[in-house]
Amino acid sequence: MLVVVVGLTPVWWSLGDALANPQLGNSLSARAAEWVRDHGGGRLVVRAENAWYGRHAPPVGARLAPGAIPALPPAPSSSPAAADVGAAAGGLPPAPSHLSTPAALRPFVATPTPGEGMWHPVGRLVGGIPAVYEAFLRPDAAHTGEVTGVAWMDTKLLRAQLYSGSYVPGGGPWKFTAPIKPDAAASLVAAFNSGFRMRDSLGGYYSEGRMFRALRPGAASLVIYRDGTVTVGAWGQDVSFTPDVVAVRQNLSLLVDNGRPVAGLSANDTKVWGRTISNRIYVWRSGLGVTASGAIVYVGGPGLNITDLANVLVRAGAVRAMELDINTDWVNLATWTPASPSGAATAANGSDLLPNMAGDPSRYFSAQWARDFVTMSARSGP
Repeated sequence: MLVVVVGLTPVWWSLGDALANPQLGNSLSARAAEWVRDHGGGRLVVRAENAWYGRHAPPVGARLAPGAIPALPPAPSSSPAAADVGAAAGGLPPAPSHLSTPAALRPFVATPTPGEGMWHPVGRLVGGIPAVYEAFLRPDAAHTGEVTGVAWMDTKLLRAQLYSGSYVPGGGPWKFTAPIKPDAAASLVAAFNSGFRMRDSLGGYYSEGRMFRALRPGAASLVIYRDGTVTVGAWGQDVSFTPDVVAVRQNLSLLVDNGRPVAGLSANDTKVWGRTISNRIYVWRSGLGVTASGAIVYVGGPGLNITDLANVLVRAGAVRAMELDINTDWVNLATWTPASPSGAATAANGSDLLPNMAGDPSRYFSAQWARDFVTMSARSGP
């Protein structure tokens, strides 16, 4: 017995280091799962996760917690229309080019709560105009106690940047990596999680002039261009490599195409939609889509299976969309509202899309945050 214990000492040390390593997640369970995956136990983790979530599915017909969905949208401190009128009146700088404010989302439930699906302006204003709106709704008609958050981002007011992590994708050093630097914090409006670990993503990774992992034809791809424009599409079909492409992050296959969930989408299909967890399981999930106008929409929340995620992305106006990361520790979108238009974004003036998201906006300002993510920052000039 002593020989066995002594022989396993390196294993205990390795696991102990992992449990103390915040780069592997906020919770001990997430850190342990990452360690097991890194040591050949991916299938064991999948079985454990499926068993856990299978026994802890969100209840059907549950009552919505009081205040879970804001009853009335707060009045914006400025609006696109007001900014345009003010500029036209003379004496004011011209309002920056921007997209039209999105229409309210149609709830999935027959009797929505007041404010469900209505947009709330959040975050730093850009040229006096809200660049991000958030809305909240139940993800389906059965799981009425769950709330999904949706963020709509104006790509005419915002520019995207992919930040690469030391753990995901790995292979540093990277110029753009956590923590977000003070000069970037001065224009930061929002940030959100990226996709699966590279071995689970079934796709590639390109950033900072480096083809870190070969890009897969047909893979769902988040693509960022030199001017900060960002879109989502199938590689080689909707998007392809050009001199203007500065970053590509692939994850699985498109979840939404032509404004509809992809043909044959099934919550039970784990071969197409990722082997990390059964897609019929209701779990924290996130996704990203592009609308017909070019806006970017992010969806995230608990109690989502793959079909729920696709349906909410479509309801939010996505014409093409992809799944991002899943599970409690990894799903996060944050916005920042500094006291002044040019003030620095900090952990103190940031807010998560949903109050029950794991962690908080401070993750993006920590050198210990080791996964890739995307920032959306104010564009300069009109």
